[in-house]
Amino acid sequence: MISLNSKRFPNSYYSVYGEGFPLVLLHGFGETADIFQFQIENLQKYYRLIVPEIPGTPHSQLPQEDMTMELIADFVHEISIQEKLEKVILCGHSMGGYATLAYAEKYAESLAAFGLIHSTALADSSEKIQNREKAIQLILNGGKEAFLKAMTPNLYSEDSNQRIPELVQRHLSAALTIETEALIAYYKGMIARRDRKDILKESKVPVLFVFGKHDNLIPYKEALELLSLPEVSKLELFENVGHTSMYECPQNLNICINNFCKEVLNDKKTNFTKVKNEKKSFLYSCVCCFLYR
Repeated sequence: MISLNSKRFPNSYYSVYGEGFPLVLLHGFGETADIFQFQIENLQKYYRLIVPEIPGTPHSQLPQEDMTMELIADFVHEISIQEKLEKVILCGHSMGGYATLAYAEKYAESLAAFGLIHSTALADSSEKIQNREKAIQLILNGGKEAFLKAMTPNLYSEDSNQRIPELVQRHLSAALTIETEALIAYYKGMIARRDRKDILKESKVPVLFVFGKHDNLIPYKEALELLSLPEVSKLELFENVGHTSMYECPQNLNICINNFCKEVLNDKKTNFTKVKNEKKSFLYSCVCCFLYR
């Protein structure tokens, strides 16, 4: 791991693999960078892969400031400065996707493209806020382990829970290493985030959307409405997959990200969805559905 030389983010780390155009993978809530294990193994062959440990994980110190999606975006930007990167492709999973949108808002000039992996531009609904607040109270009252043991399997489809129980357990084991204070900080940051549909609508770079048809957190039918907002976008919709395609169908996710990056770098916009008019458009959806067996 590489130490970030930062007064604002002391004792914080990230990893770099391979060579080529910079591709940043940003993990989500209750995860460490290890969640991208299978993406690292494959994508480092083609890209300069940068994988941050978001502050608050066991590898990066929780900062003194309140945790926000903008703060995580600033953390990624400091890594980009230290690595002397002019432009990157940034893909964030779940909470990492919320931070990716904050990055797109603050540092649009630094992005060649970005991706939302099982994530959304929508703010929390009142119901979701209530659920997060209940979770915070449970964690504060010593229920961290019980909460994570209930939450983690819910991030996977029923098929995946039966097919890859060892990876679900690995996910849970990593989540349990995250301190209570950090989990609460992440939840408060997600509650406080704003709706960022406008960032998608104003995006001048291609946007990748990755959804699972059995995602219990991000209903894909709801999320599909976001596809038409960017000028240029691409959708990957995975069958028999929940919220964690990094483990549930890693090979297909690798292909998806690699193809997206190649299309961005080769500027093959004919492979993307094009929106010709904000209100009414003839929409061609490039939808690749994979059945993982």
